Amino acid sequence: MRIRPLPLAGALRLGRPSPIWFKPALSAVVSVAPPNLILLALGRLDLAMYTMAGSLCALYAHNRPYAARARTLAWVVLGMTGGLAAALTAASLATGAAVLVTVGALLAAVQKAVCDATRVGPPGNVVLTFISSAALFVPQTLAQIPGHLGLALAAGAWAWLVGMAPGLVRPHGPERRATAQALNAAAAHATTGDAHTRGAAAAAVQAAWQTLLTAGLRSDRTRRGLERLLVRAEVALAAPADSDPGRLRAWARDLRGNGPVPRVDDLPGEAEELLGVEAERTAPTPHRHLTPVAVRTFVGCALAGYASLALGVGRPYWALVTAASLYQANLTLTWSRAVQRVVGNVIGVLVFAAVVPLAHLHQAALVLLCLAFNFGAEALIGRNYWLGTICVTPMALLITEFARFQDSAELITERTVDTLVGALVGFVAAVAVTNRRSGDRLEHALTTAEQARERAARLVSEPHTSPAALEAARRALAGALVDLRATAEAASGEWWQRALPHDRVVLTEQAGHRTLAATVRAQGLTPGRTRAEDVRP
Repeated sequence: MRIRPLPLAGALRLGRPSPIWFKPALSAVVSVAPPNLILLALGRLDLAMYTMAGSLCALYAHNRPYAARARTLAWVVLGMTGGLAAALTAASLATGAAVLVTVGALLAAVQKAVCDATRVGPPGNVVLTFISSAALFVPQTLAQIPGHLGLALAAGAWAWLVGMAPGLVRPHGPERRATAQALNAAAAHATTGDAHTRGAAAAAVQAAWQTLLTAGLRSDRTRRGLERLLVRAEVALAAPADSDPGRLRAWARDLRGNGPVPRVDDLPGEAEELLGVEAERTAPTPHRHLTPVAVRTFVGCALAGYASLALGVGRPYWALVTAASLYQANLTLTWSRAVQRVVGNVIGVLVFAAVVPLAHLHQAALVLLCLAFNFGAEALIGRNYWLGTICVTPMALLITEFARFQDSAELITERTVDTLVGALVGFVAAVAVTNRRSGDRLEHALTTAEQARERAARLVSEPHTSPAALEAARRALAGALVDLRATAEAASGEWWQRALPHDRVVLTEQAGHRTLAATVRAQGLTPGRTRAEDVRP
């Protein structure tokens, strides 16, 4: 067993903004503004927490095709309402704060497991946990719950419409963006040919296929054109020396807007290639191993809430939500998120201190400031989590004042204490609840990739292999290599585990990508002859 160091450098480094950073930001404002302004006009801002529960559902599913987005948003609204219903019921029946913290930790663990299993996100489970945890500590009676849930559902229906509205203008927008990203990543790999760009390109191509496959069974001319472009990206990934990076980038540029999808010449065997796509539409999505992260979430959130209660803080749900926001795929990423959360929240508290005099001038100013911070949070969080939380923190503090203005110094103190308590206790829980199965999962991913490579190599070597069998073997090998890279990265960030077989991972990946290139040549998708060394281990 050996302990891996936890890096600090890089946790606060800013990344590039998402190509669609403005879409979730605008969606959040358009979804939140009408319900809040209506409640402001009615003098009932105290009900804004319930409408916010539905409105914040507009943050989800922006990368999904509209057919899949419609289903996902509907489930998010139902999930948000279900969590809110459980929290409000507990708030009505429970008699002690410790019981409420336990319920909040259990809800947080369930929300984390479900979001990870269904790959809903960003923003994942954090928004759901924020709403349900806050609702636990709102005075409530059973008779009030149906009306409050009705407000959440009504706002959720509006959020669904906001999320679906862009499809009227650009119905294939998500699929076009995913394909363009895959083409650009493949072009980068064709230019450099190194292992880093190869991994990024493989992940981008796999993500683009998943985007197309979730768009539904019906296929039109645009979808078919995107599938053919993805085949070119796959060819560039497998045989970068035989690909033209400039052409790949030009195709990616042509996918902007609503113009026609670039036409590409058919390659030999491409009919079988796209038949393979149709067969793959029905392939199930594997679930991740969720038990360790769910247990970490429950233990960390519960202990953080108990610690906050022991310190006499009046809003222990802030510590609970802080802990829930930390848990990532491995301990190293959880540590980075803890650093980001603390830095962003501390700066955000200072921002709140600066704007709270303006917010206290009138409730209209309070609502407008919340909308501005809502936009800023979604616009910035894609560059780094800590940058977005600089806006999330003052927004959350201002939301607590919708019912009535409160003592700003008390809010600042409690939020700072809860942030530190939640981050510290939450990370300690992550260290204590180990994930030693990550090494076993890596061994399984290695075995799967090696078997997929051997099958593809055997088919390439046979004189009369059917195109469909060769295509299926290539797809299986490509998917196994992407899964191997993701599993290796997740396992390398865990503590308290045996030494990982890094050399075997590298050799398996190298042999697998050589065999992919040989498979592409055998299919006639790129010039060149299959070489014997490409199908050897």
